[in-house]
Amino acid sequence: MEVLRPTLIRIGGRIYRKNIIQQQSYPNEEEDDFYAGPGDPTDEPCDAFMVEETERGFQCAVEVPSPLYKYIIGKKGETRKRLETETRTSISIPKPGMEGQIVITGQQRSGVISARTRIDVLAESFRKKQPFTHFLSFALNQPAIQEKFLQFKEEVLEKCSKDHGVNSSLFQNPAKLHLTIGTLVLLNEQEIQKACELLQRSKEDFIDKTVGDKSLTVEVAGIEYMNDDPAMIDVLYAKVHMKDGSDKLQLIADRLMEQFVTSGLMMKEWDRVKLHATIMNTLFRKDPNVEEKNSTTTGKSSFKERETFDGRNILKIFENFYFGELQLNSVHLSQRFSTDSSGYYATSEQLTFS
Repeated sequence: MEVLRPTLIRIGGRIYRKNIIQQQSYPNEEEDDFYAGPGDPTDEPCDAFMVEETERGFQCAVEVPSPLYKYIIGKKGETRKRLETETRTSISIPKPGMEGQIVITGQQRSGVISARTRIDVLAESFRKKQPFTHFLSFALNQPAIQEKFLQFKEEVLEKCSKDHGVNSSLFQNPAKLHLTIGTLVLLNEQEIQKACELLQRSKEDFIDKTVGDKSLTVEVAGIEYMNDDPAMIDVLYAKVHMKDGSDKLQLIADRLMEQFVTSGLMMKEWDRVKLHATIMNTLFRKDPNVEEKNSTTTGKSSFKERETFDGRNILKIFENFYFGELQLNSVHLSQRFSTDSSGYYATSEQLTFS
């Protein structure tokens, strides 16, 4: 990390600096500790938290998903001890695997607020390192689209199988063809429920006004690749657009992304959602059920282990391949690494708008 350009974390409208703590590493530990050090804006009083006055001083409770407890406790409990010492507070954390509130108590209100803020910074930073668990999607797996996709696969293997890296393991499962709106890290049932409620609320907030209680007629046509060199491709995708040339699909996708980003459930990766359906992916070589994320900003990247393929002939021959037309009338909150009875991803929630 550059001293003059430290990593910044935005929480609740405030920006905090992330300071790396250099300390001895221990076997089997995944992450380095870090905390907001003395003199940071985290020590400033803030009215954003509910701090209760008690007979013994002050108390504040914070909701943190149980998978993040270990980052607040730290190696051998060092992070919690340091927070308690520097803020002169006591921090009570539920047992591992048990959902509940982290409770901060102390004699001084400012110390309780400082501890709460530092816990928020820790939780938010390590949340960004978690692999995503769910994603918002439009299913593109209608039978006619699947049939054309299988035709595309057959013709590619017939005409381009001698090209470097091209084989049947690269292709998407036709039952899981979809358009990803954005990825989410939902670490407990409360967060999943919050995401479900937010998705349903979007219908009244903006979807009905955009589509007028009608389904969207879209076309899946043409192919494109993600990186700069067509001879070294990791992801090949089909382009998705409204048949009438309008921007309704783009508007809905962008508004959904914005709504979930604002709620704190989704990280903003791009200014606009890229309307596409992955059809070939080098990640599928090792795991045909993998779901590609929109960027490498969260979770651990697998790009180092990927073997690219030469897509120049595929692009030349199939540049304008027509996968078909379909009606879209629902958005799914899909579970990563899952399959339902239809072959699509298992759905935590589904919003139908026509």
